[in-house]
Amino acid sequence: MEITIIGGGNIGTQFAVHSAEKGEKVTVYTSQPELYDGHLCIVDDDGHITHQGNIKLATKDPRIAFQSADFIMVTVPAMMIQSAADLVYTYGKKDAIIGVVPGNGGSECAFMECIKRGNTFFGIERVPAIARLVEKGKSVKSIGYRDELHIASFPKGKAKICAELISNIFEKKVTVIPNYLNLTMTPSNPILHTSRMYSLFHDWHEGVFYNSVPLFYEEWDDQSSELLFACDDEVQKICQKLPEFTLQYVKSLKTHYESPTVEKMTEKLSSIDAFKNIKTPMIKADKGYIPDLHSRYFTADFSYGLSIIRQIAQYADVLTPTIDMILEWYRTIAIEKDEFSYHKYGINNLNDLKQFYCN
Repeated sequence: MEITIIGGGNIGTQFAVHSAEKGEKVTVYTSQPELYDGHLCIVDDDGHITHQGNIKLATKDPRIAFQSADFIMVTVPAMMIQSAADLVYTYGKKDAIIGVVPGNGGSECAFMECIKRGNTFFGIERVPAIARLVEKGKSVKSIGYRDELHIASFPKGKAKICAELISNIFEKKVTVIPNYLNLTMTPSNPILHTSRMYSLFHDWHEGVFYNSVPLFYEEWDDQSSELLFACDDEVQKICQKLPEFTLQYVKSLKTHYESPTVEKMTEKLSSIDAFKNIKTPMIKADKGYIPDLHSRYFTADFSYGLSIIRQIAQYADVLTPTIDMILEWYRTIAIEKDEFSYHKYGINNLNDLKQFYCN
């Protein structure tokens, strides 16, 4: 199979290695093809190679990348998805299978024109494992592989084929879930990252500097957990208001992390091995450190994560005071004003939402 991976970052490299290891012809579409020598590997915490393979090509030419691809896997951040979708629509085959990971962030709307012309499109609920580049174009560390992955597709009838494809690549159980909105509403980074950012920086403004860079998870505190719980509860209220969408796979983070109390959640998030040594996105300034407002923790997780959840809440007539507070705070400090809007794709109310996700 001819497979093209869009993105040479953490997850893109992980996907490329596993696909190449299975003998597939893998092309990586990347802005820095000169960093690749054809061999990629995955290493563990100790630097031991656990998976490896040889890719066919790394290129930044979209025609070369997409014109013969049978399967295209999109791994770029949410704010880059629409540009990727436009290139795939222009240069990709009409019968190519298109996947995206993670499945939230509005990618299903970005690829709407591809879906309309006949492409099969699917999303994976969460990343298969935590991945961190060791050396771009060479190696990535991947730890904490999930035992099971969830996917949903457009059209729904093609989901089994997509599940088999991913199962073969990762040798994992892949379960088809009934509705793509389950992926869109998954309360992962869109509330995990945003609640933590608000907790850390809600009093920040230009001229404020910090003396150090906190560890994002290992120094997680109860205030962050309280905000996370409030957002998580609001997501569940939205799901309860939309029974026709079959949203039982939008699990509460209390369930996902087996942490029913604020204290348990703080203890859990600060002790997960795969989350260790992840620093809060900040940059060095003259007088200290300031938040990195160009980080995807801001530009993707607020504008293409929390914003989508809030729009669905508005369509469902559900009040979300904590989500509103966090999102409105972000808008006061945001450098990049681009934000996902369902209106752009002709989805203006609950009936439009049902037409798109339930048919």
